[in-house]
Amino acid sequence: AIPLRPPAWRWIGLVHFWYWLPLSKFLFFVMGAWDLLRSKVVDRTEFVHRIRGWKSEGLSVVFTNGCFDLLHRGHVEYLSHAADLGDVLVVALNTDRSVGQLKGPTRPVQDQDARALVLAALGMVSLVTLFDEETPEALVAEALPQVLVKGADYRPEEIAGASAVLAAGGKVCTIPLTPGFSTTSILDRMG
Repeated sequence: AIPLRPPAWRWIGLVHFWYWLPLSKFLFFVMGAWDLLRSKVVDRTEFVHRIRGWKSEGLSVVFTNGCFDLLHRGHVEYLSHAADLGDVLVVALNTDRSVGQLKGPTRPVQDQDARALVLAALGMVSLVTLFDEETPEALVAEALPQVLVKGADYRPEEIAGASAVLAAGGKVCTIPLTPGFSTTSILDRMG
C-alpha cells in the first residue's frame, strides 16, 4: 500500500494547470459543457495518442481500470487518491460484454456509454476509454503510463500490465478500498 497524501506540487504540473486553465474556459465557452465532457471519452487509438502526448510534455500519467458500474463513494475516494499520484489520471473502462463475463449476467446495471460519461464528469479524470478484453494488459503495454494503480484487493504483481510498466521504469501502486462501499454490496442491499 502507498501513503495517501498528495504529492508535492511539481512545477510542470503547476505550469500545465495555469497553461490549460484559460484554454479550458475557452473550450467550455466554444464547445459547451456537454461537448467538453464527451471529448474526454475517446477510442483506444486516441487514448494512447493523448497519453503519449502528455508524457512527451513531461507530465506523469496515472492509469487505472475497472467496471465502475454504480459510481459510489468508494470509487470517488479511490479515483481521488489515484489522481494524487501524478499529473493526469486516465481510466480504462470494461465494456458491457467484459463486465458481464466478470460479474455475471445481471451486470452491468448501467451501459458502457453511461458509465463512461459519469466517469468523464469527474474533475480528477482526464480521459476515459473502453476495453473489451478480460484485462487491459495490452492497452497498458501500449500506453505505458508512469503509474499503474488498482485497489488494495490486488497484489501489485497481479495487476494487469504491471510487468510492462515496471520494465519501462514506472511504478505499480495499490490504494486501500473504502470499507462498506462496493457496487455488489449496494445491489445486495437494494434487494
